[in-house]
Amino acid sequence: MPTEVEGALPDGAWIVGGAVRDEILGRDVVDIDAVVSGDPEAVASGVRKAVGNSAMFSLNDAFGAWRVVDHDHRWQVDVSPLAGTTISEDLAHRDLTVNAIAREVGSQELIDPFDGRRDLDAKVLRAVGSTSFTDDPLRVLRLVRIAGELGFEVEPATLELARDASPQLPAVSGERQFMEFGRIIGGGESLAGIRLMDDLGALEAVLPELTQLRGIGQSSYHHLDCFEHTLMVLEQSLMLEDSPDLLGESGLEVAALLNGDIGDGLRRWDAVRLGALLHDIAKSTTRVEYSGGRIGFPDHQIVGMAVTAEILARLRTSTRLSSAVQAMVRHHMDAGFMTHHEPVSARDIEGYLVSTEPVSVDVTVLSAADRLATRGRRSDEAIPRHMGLCEKLLRAAVEREKKGTDPALIRGDDLASALGIEQGPQVGVLLAELAAAQYAGEICTEEEAVAHAQRFLASQ
Repeated sequence: MPTEVEGALPDGAWIVGGAVRDEILGRDVVDIDAVVSGDPEAVASGVRKAVGNSAMFSLNDAFGAWRVVDHDHRWQVDVSPLAGTTISEDLAHRDLTVNAIAREVGSQELIDPFDGRRDLDAKVLRAVGSTSFTDDPLRVLRLVRIAGELGFEVEPATLELARDASPQLPAVSGERQFMEFGRIIGGGESLAGIRLMDDLGALEAVLPELTQLRGIGQSSYHHLDCFEHTLMVLEQSLMLEDSPDLLGESGLEVAALLNGDIGDGLRRWDAVRLGALLHDIAKSTTRVEYSGGRIGFPDHQIVGMAVTAEILARLRTSTRLSSAVQAMVRHHMDAGFMTHHEPVSARDIEGYLVSTEPVSVDVTVLSAADRLATRGRRSDEAIPRHMGLCEKLLRAAVEREKKGTDPALIRGDDLASALGIEQGPQVGVLLAELAAAQYAGEICTEEEAVAHAQRFLASQ
């Protein structure tokens, strides 16, 4: 734990919970929980002044806690009032035994009334009491998140307590739900986390639209129902993240771009994971069985974009994250459609980049994961063809994201003047055509652009 932070806390305060747990495990301690018997606001103010370069604000909860955050994002401290008259009483209100360990500031002696150290050594997560999860249902998601982060097993009685409390999760605010769910989806064991959420009933509580995909059969090109296919797409996206070389010669550059921030404490890779979970979210409502037994899901990507917007609004994610995931859901089939028209031209690629901006890289990776998870009829020939196309699209998408588009050969007003037409929607259509022709290398100068526009107009 940062020594300057502990040194700024007053005598008689206690370090508690995950901070002590992570100290014992030798993990980096960046989220610090401190409990004080006095005024937490005054203590937080003292910490802020002592360490400098930090901000302080109320957590606006029922307990009167305050947070101090380092401006360089190296750590944060939550200062809370003592719950009860003793530190042992305070620890009795906590969720898991491994989080119910404390030590007094300046001391290394552990206060461990619930044998949390024993459970740490055994790598087991155990509830402190029978009401651990009903006291705050969000703790069900926290249990899943901590199990994934630490690689610990959850003991059976605790699983049952969490399972019983899961139906209460919808009453928890969307912000708090996503605070934990975002860390589950962005964690190192996200697929196992989703499986555990499903086992506990938490997936049904947080993402009922996803569990509604269970048992919905697909066409012969699929080997799994919609739910299991969705989880396999997540699995394949994780595989591509671990082995970006499978995405072709641009794989390492793709990986570097997707390591960038997308908001809500997540990377673009994590948004791809969310896209994997939500890409077929509307298949439960769009399934159609045609004559002859053929199965389809018409416009599921369009309907799914709207459903995704509703889900992420409910979870109160940032606009940036929501917009990116919505765009991935909307366009996740575009590359697949293009495989039916190979070989693709430069104009085809330019059209794809325009329609999928600014998630061209992201959605192409999602499309690759989707194809890899579709292993029904003729998949042996379809997968290599699709991955080859994705490699071409990613090469172009990376180049466009790094360097941007080439400057237009002519401005809209100059084009209208040269053609003797009014400015308006028609000029926009012409500029889009010129951009495609320029990308394909068909025109290189302003004069060629005007001549091309004249020919295009005449052909309409």
